[in-house]
Amino acid sequence: MNLFRRTAQSRAVAALAATVLAAALLSGCGDANGKVGADKSKEAAPAVPVEVAVPKVGEMLAVYSGTAAISADRAAIVMPKITAEIRQVLVNEGDHVRAGQVLARLDADQLRLQGAQAEANFRKLERDYARNLELQKRGLVSVTAFDNLKYELDAARATYELTALQLSYTNVRSPIDGIVTRRGDNVMPGNTVSPMGSVIDASVSAMFVVTDLQSLVLTINVPEGQLPKLAVGQPAEITVDAVPGKVFVGRVSLIVPRVDRATATFPVKIEISDDQEMLRTGMFARVAIVYDRRPDAVQIPRSALLDSDGPPKVFVVEGDKAVERPLELGLSNGGFVEVLSGLNRDEKVVVVGQGALKAGTEVRVVNEPAAPTAG
Repeated sequence: MNLFRRTAQSRAVAALAATVLAAALLSGCGDANGKVGADKSKEAAPAVPVEVAVPKVGEMLAVYSGTAAISADRAAIVMPKITAEIRQVLVNEGDHVRAGQVLARLDADQLRLQGAQAEANFRKLERDYARNLELQKRGLVSVTAFDNLKYELDAARATYELTALQLSYTNVRSPIDGIVTRRGDNVMPGNTVSPMGSVIDASVSAMFVVTDLQSLVLTINVPEGQLPKLAVGQPAEITVDAVPGKVFVGRVSLIVPRVDRATATFPVKIEISDDQEMLRTGMFARVAIVYDRRPDAVQIPRSALLDSDGPPKVFVVEGDKAVERPLELGLSNGGFVEVLSGLNRDEKVVVVGQGALKAGTEVRVVNEPAAPTAG
């Protein structure tokens, strides 16, 4: 009995010792795991690769952009003023002409004969009037007869001058300096031309169209909210797809003081300088009107700005950390914006990779920062 009791007690002690040993082992394992976890949590996150740029200091232009078709401020539709047969065509499309230059000649035979007849009648009455004037002074011709003769002389003079004027119309002349941009399809010797009764018909029956290429303009429609930025005399730059790589100079010549109620816009006319005559009416053009100019503007790429609510912000690199910086912006032009305050000229601004950054994030600059080239 005592032996059995001692055996049971030995088994209980052994079991208790095993339990304590297992607990000790589990506790040791737990400490080891805890240390590993703590060590892992203390490992630094990898630095975020970014590209940076330093601000550029230079002239910044503020522009208003628009598109329009080029037209001519001075273009003449040359119409025949009498009905007559075309005898000679002296110019063709593309020819330069001067004001008063003869473009075509019409049949003048009938008018020339009528003019000779009118002149003969006028000269006869002119002599009769001169003779009767002396007689009237002597009282040998009645006042009524003398007055009738004077009226006949005036009528003959008017008929003679009218015939001479119509005879001059047989020479079709250009009213302005310019280039012949159109010659009518039926303008050829042997065809008969006649004047039309309205301006609407002129585009169909015109013999020629002469355009002054030194008076090229384009008209853009500016919203009323943008109108205060523009003024007569402001410079403009014009580019045309048909003349790639060429920038033409222009200026605002007129702001129409009338709003289009349908679009709430104001027509703004811009004169174009084209001494080489590279442009033509109807060409599609893009215009940029310079309405403000800053000679020493601090500029950064627009891509550096963070897409967030509130004031504009950027990330700058200080040491190896990203620091968020609120800015006050000024003018903008193309891909660049002017910084008025909030940034030093020698700071490195993150331009690529800022979407993965937060304030204090460690960064790694992967490019050699250089001043951006402003447009």
